[in-house]
Amino acid sequence: MAKSGKSKAVDTTIARNKKALHDYFIEDSFEAGMMLLGWEVKSMREKKVQLTDSYVILKDGEAWLIGCNITPLNTASTHVVCEPDRTRKLLLHRKELARLFSSVQQKGHTCVATKIYWKDHLIKCQVSLAKGKQEHDKRNVEKDREWAIEKQRAVRHAQR
Repeated sequence: MAKSGKSKAVDTTIARNKKALHDYFIEDSFEAGMMLLGWEVKSMREKKVQLTDSYVILKDGEAWLIGCNITPLNTASTHVVCEPDRTRKLLLHRKELARLFSSVQQKGHTCVATKIYWKDHLIKCQVSLAKGKQEHDKRNVEKDREWAIEKQRAVRHAQR
C-alpha cells in the first residue's frame, strides 16, 4: 500500500493568547527566543503554559515576558525551586528591540506575547506590537465575524 503524497502539517503551537487578539489590533509581529530553565521546557512539552494575562516590557534595552504561567510537573526535581510566574528574558535582535521600543512610546500601543511554539528543537515566542481596541471596536469585529459565517452558510445552502 503506497503512502499518499500529502503529509499532514504538524501543529507546533504550545500556547496562544486569544485574549490579546480580542483586546488589541495586532500591527506587527516578531519572533523571539526565550531563556528557559530545564523544568520549564519539560512543562512546555506537556503544554502546561498559560499566556492569557502576559505582556512584554522593554527595560534597559532588553525585552522581558511577564505574567506567563508555566505550571511545573509533578515529576520535577526536588532540589530545584520552581517559580511558575518567573520573569523570562526574550531574545531579540537589537534593531527589533529599537523598533519595539520606539513604537511602544506612542499612545495606545503596547507589546504582548501572542503565541509560544516550537521551531525545530527551539521554543519561540511571537511578540506582537498591538494597539488597544475600544469597546465599540470589539463589537464591530464580532459583528463582522458573525456576518462572514452567515454569508458562508448562505453560499453553501445555495450550492445544494
